[in-house]
Amino acid sequence: MINNWEATYFDFNEEKIMNIARTAAELGIELFVLDDGWFGERDDDRRSLGDWVVNRRKLPNGLNGLAKQVNELGLQFGLWIEPEMVSPNSELYRKHPDWCLHVPNRPRSEGRNQLVLDYSRQDVCDYMIETISNVLASAPITYVKWDMNRHMTEIGSAALPPERQRETSHRYMLGLYRVMDEITARFPHILFESCSGGGGRFDPGILYYMPQTWTSDNTDAVSRLKIQYGTSLVYPVSAMGAHVSAVPNHQVGRVTSLKTRGHVAMSGNFGYELDITKLTETEKQIIKEQVAFYKDVRRLVQFGTFYRLLSPFEGNEAAWMFVSEDQSEALVAYFRVLAEANAPLSHLRLKGLDPNQDYEIEGLGVYGGDELMYAGVAVPHRLGDFISMMWRLKAVQR
Repeated sequence: MINNWEATYFDFNEEKIMNIARTAAELGIELFVLDDGWFGERDDDRRSLGDWVVNRRKLPNGLNGLAKQVNELGLQFGLWIEPEMVSPNSELYRKHPDWCLHVPNRPRSEGRNQLVLDYSRQDVCDYMIETISNVLASAPITYVKWDMNRHMTEIGSAALPPERQRETSHRYMLGLYRVMDEITARFPHILFESCSGGGGRFDPGILYYMPQTWTSDNTDAVSRLKIQYGTSLVYPVSAMGAHVSAVPNHQVGRVTSLKTRGHVAMSGNFGYELDITKLTETEKQIIKEQVAFYKDVRRLVQFGTFYRLLSPFEGNEAAWMFVSEDQSEALVAYFRVLAEANAPLSHLRLKGLDPNQDYEIEGLGVYGGDELMYAGVAVPHRLGDFISMMWRLKAVQR
């Protein structure tokens, strides 16, 4: 997929979006996702959350017109929403100021210039079910990114008496589950991905309704080694969203190669989040090759057995691999963070292979499965920081 967020933030119009979509189609990308800024007067993060009506100044043909243009390019169309939030500067808040979580006679703490809607209230949940359903029914949408960008504070409800205020947080989650249950049931063809400032709400309850989660808003490839490795200890790789973003990275300022960013992101649900219209022809060719390669191996990544080989928490390297159920194919990813002078020759021991089977490693040769698991594969020496390698193994006849 390609998401326009880090390419445009709130500053976009239909022409800019379509330029990104056209470039994405040329690169073989399958899904375009329109992020924050498409509704109300949402030109920044200080207004309009809760006003889920398309901004015709930015998108004169509406969501339906834009989505159809994207579809004509051969891409599916996805959409960002944040249905649990409301901006104080919004029509919804001006009409229903009591619909947010709050404690009477106390200031309402804002986070990212927004407040949390009170999903412990049935009327709020009913309203959001119908409002979001109307949006999703208005265009050929096949993917939704459901965001939640702040912590809950002043957890009180105007709908409950003082002696029952402690029920609010639990009733909020029950209300949220009801909203998610109803919306996902109404739109079974839509793939829902949850997000909460990244993986702030990566949990089994949300995964029941939304089978994948945006793992972290930190898209830096080096940071993601620990983020994705750690997440994999609890949740399957198929649930982790992972994207290639721009450099210098918008969160930490680090510069890593497009190759390394691609290898890290391919170790999850693969996508891009940068302005692909400004790339060089060489960079576009690299992305085109990455997309084609991932299409070829994504079933292995998403449904193969995942093995952790080297922990990024324990040293300068990280590695993991995916093995097909019949052990006939595998994909290995290796990463070295910082270069070392006179570094010793490194051997990476693999896992999960058939010890009685020979495997061909593209570019390296043919080895026995037992050899690869007990002696390991010699890691080629490379100069420089933030190095990555990816090897594909296929079983061959002895």
